[in-house]
Amino acid sequence: MIKYSDCLAEWLCQLGYTHCFYVGGGNIMHLVESLSRQMPCIPVIHEVAAGIAAEYFNALHPDKKALALVTAGPGLSNIVTAIAGAFAESRELLVIGGQVKTADLSRGKLRQRGIQEIDGVSLVQSITKCAERWDAPVDYDTFYSRISQSWEGRKGPVFIEIPIDVQGIKVEFISKLDQITPTPHSGISEGDWTQLRHYLSQATRPLILVGGGVDQRVAQSLFPSWTTIPIATTWNGADRISADHPLYVGRPNTWGQRSANLILQQSDCVIALGTRLGMQQTGFNWQEFVPHGVVIHVDIDPAELEKGHPRIDLPICADANDILRRLATISDIDCSDWIQYCRMIRSEIPVFEPVNTTGGDFISPYHVVETLSTLSGNDDVVVPCSSGSAFTIMMQVFTQRGAQRIITNKGMASMGYGLSGAIGAAFAAPGQRVILVEGDGGFAQNLQEIGTAAINQLNLKIFIFDDSGYASIRMTQRNYFGGRYVGCDRETGLGLPNWQKLFDAWGVPAMRVNRGFELTESFQSLFNSTGPAAFIVSVDPDQTYFPKITSRILENGQIVSNPLHLMTPELDETRWHRVAKYIK
Repeated sequence: MIKYSDCLAEWLCQLGYTHCFYVGGGNIMHLVESLSRQMPCIPVIHEVAAGIAAEYFNALHPDKKALALVTAGPGLSNIVTAIAGAFAESRELLVIGGQVKTADLSRGKLRQRGIQEIDGVSLVQSITKCAERWDAPVDYDTFYSRISQSWEGRKGPVFIEIPIDVQGIKVEFISKLDQITPTPHSGISEGDWTQLRHYLSQATRPLILVGGGVDQRVAQSLFPSWTTIPIATTWNGADRISADHPLYVGRPNTWGQRSANLILQQSDCVIALGTRLGMQQTGFNWQEFVPHGVVIHVDIDPAELEKGHPRIDLPICADANDILRRLATISDIDCSDWIQYCRMIRSEIPVFEPVNTTGGDFISPYHVVETLSTLSGNDDVVVPCSSGSAFTIMMQVFTQRGAQRIITNKGMASMGYGLSGAIGAAFAAPGQRVILVEGDGGFAQNLQEIGTAAINQLNLKIFIFDDSGYASIRMTQRNYFGGRYVGCDRETGLGLPNWQKLFDAWGVPAMRVNRGFELTESFQSLFNSTGPAAFIVSVDPDQTYFPKITSRILENGQIVSNPLHLMTPELDETRWHRVAKYIK
């Protein structure tokens, strides 16, 4: 007979869990003690960091798993944003929460009976695949059936709440577990494959759009010998193919690369693999997504195929990896003229367009990202935060190559994801350098985790775009409200720190970088060193961010957005006719 928490720890190990991110608390004391005997348990300062770090760890490591452990009450409420982010991005995440002892549960009759008691299950049911409280020990079959939902089918978070007395109860130990075969993903039906092949046979301008649902290992095994159809990626699929691949045509998006948007919008057959085709991907004017082509949408979740936007000509509920493997065997497609046209567009319109203005002695953030593309190594892990100007510039300009991994969470578009995600990535890839790029406003929201990076001496290089505030909010207030700035920078009351003094408090070396930084010995030495380091980038508060999809507010208050191919600023007429000849 052993403690139930010891049994749970053993079961988690047998399912591949190797790391735990947590903040300690009285209502998880048994779980902390048991898990710490089985795996590294990494304490973080705030619970939201535990959830984000575990999500990024799981997204990066192909075999090992990390979980997040939080105590009752505020422990759970603090991690809700991380659970929501993993849910929006279909990422694997297990969160185990503590709870007061069963005798102290209010069970809906009182607002609170036990100390720190809240109903965690009710709080997260809408943003999890499974949320349960175990008022008594469950057997292994029940345990597996709940936990495995996180990685089976469309991935997503699972939350299990365990009262403190249930954690400590004595149970009969089960040392040998029966092998349970995971439920396989569904493959494409022969009828759907026949229809897909028919559409491809009729196409002269086909395009594969690779999303995050395509496994990185599958893509890396197939694309080196890929010779048929041009490939674009979503932001979550950015690291599935190297940018120097001859058939790579970029990352389309509302904040995407103009050349990629033009190619996507001129395609006559788009096969979208493992992407939910959300409005950021299709544009808010989704009615004009691929206006003159067939859209084949492959997703494992039928709800995404039936949501009604964008227009879908052939919905296929199947594993995107299965279809990608079958597409790789096709050799009877000749779209050489289209490939040459795509290459012309890419050469005509660089990813770093010279339309932006940078004032004074500031450094262009576009130049910084372009420089990082050349300085980063083939096996670096790149974390481009999750929202704001730093994020969009990274996704527009950064040029991925080799075996680099790029991990972000744009579903919640929450500020503050970058540092916590980079910490999870650093634990998942301890032998690799992790490069984080984040805006000053976003970084400030979870800056306490500098301590986690410092005490663990993570090989993490942090680039903070310091423009003294929230650049995206400032830009919105300038463009739509005549420059009525409210709570967006230091001048309007936003309390941001002196960055170099802040990093010094944790003993993390930091330096401010300006024009020509990449040529200095001090930068090169720090960038190539082992351990955490920070680089503060002086960005113009009035920096412009183009190209982008713009909207206008009508007299009735309705917002109307341009389609993907009409980015601001518009191209001159001569160039437009060269690169948009298939747009009517």
